[in-house]
Amino acid sequence: MNWTELLTFEIEDMYKVTNGLLDLVDEDQLDWKPATGQNWMTVGQLLMHLSDACGAPIKGFVTGDWGMPAEAEGTSAEDMLSPAEKLPTIDSVAETRRLLAEDRKLALDMLAQAGEERLANDMVAAPWNPTEMLLGQRCLQMAYHLGAHKAQLFYYLKLQGKPVHTGHLWGM
Repeated sequence: MNWTELLTFEIEDMYKVTNGLLDLVDEDQLDWKPATGQNWMTVGQLLMHLSDACGAPIKGFVTGDWGMPAEAEGTSAEDMLSPAEKLPTIDSVAETRRLLAEDRKLALDMLAQAGEERLANDMVAAPWNPTEMLLGQRCLQMAYHLGAHKAQLFYYLKLQGKPVHTGHLWGM
C-alpha cells in the first residue's frame, strides 16, 4: 500500500462515518453543548469545524495556501486557537453535508495534485507546529483530525441521550 491508497481509504472512511452521524443530529440542538466544563463548542460550531477539518488543511500542506491573511503569519499556535464561543457556527445539517462533501472532494483533489512522490518525500511544517514531517504524514494527521471531531460528535449525541453505539462511531 502506498500513501495515496492509505490516505484515500482513511479520508473516505472518515467522511462516510461522519455523514452517518449527521443523520442523528437534531436541527433544534445546534446550540447544545455539554453543561459541565468550559470552552465547549456547540453542536453547530462542531458541525462547522467538521466541514473543514480535513480537506482545507490538506490544501494548506499541499499548496502552501492556508487562506490566512499575511498578518497572521508568524502568529503563535495559542493565538490561532480561538475560544469556543468565538468559533463560527452552521445553520443546518444540510449545509454541513454540502460543506463536508466539498471538503471531501478538496481532500481527494489535493492528494491527486500532490502525487505519490511528494506525499512520500516532501517535508512540511504546520502553522501550529514547525516540526517538519512527510507530507503524507501531515495529510494522515488531517484525516485523524476529522476522526477526532467525528468522535466528539458521537459523544455529544450520546450525552444528548441519542441511541448511539460503537457501530455508529466506526460506521458499522
